[in-house]
Parts: sequence; C-alpha cells; structure tokens
Amino acid sequence: MTDTTQLEEKIAHLTRTVEDMSDIVARQETEIASLLRRVEMLMQRSAEQELDVGGTAVLADQRPPHW
Repeated sequence: MTDTTQLEEKIAHLTRTVEDMSDIVARQETEIASLLRRVEMLMQRSAEQELDVGGTAVLADQRPPHW
C-alpha cells in the first residue's frame, strides 16, 4: 500500500468520524433545547403552585447561585 493510499484512507476515516460527531452534536443540541423548555415549564408550574398555597413567588427566571 502506498503512502498516498494510506493517507487517503486516514482522511476518509477522519471525515466519517467528523460527520458522525457533527450528527451527534446536532441531535444533542435539539435534546438540550427541549429539556431546557421542560425545565422552564416545570419551574413555572412550581412557582404557580407555591403561590396557590399562599407562599411567596419562586423566581423561576433566575439561575441558581452555582451557575
């Protein structure tokens, strides 16, 4: 096998790996966006329930102190 052939095989393998990783990252981005929407919805529900029982409003739009 020539050096050129070996390099072409390596490039093809690396290209496939990058494409696979790109697909994974795109899927994760969609999943993260969905999870963030769900967390926001749950925080809002929790804040509404807290108000319903006579408590103070939970500041659902504020990040926890560890962020």
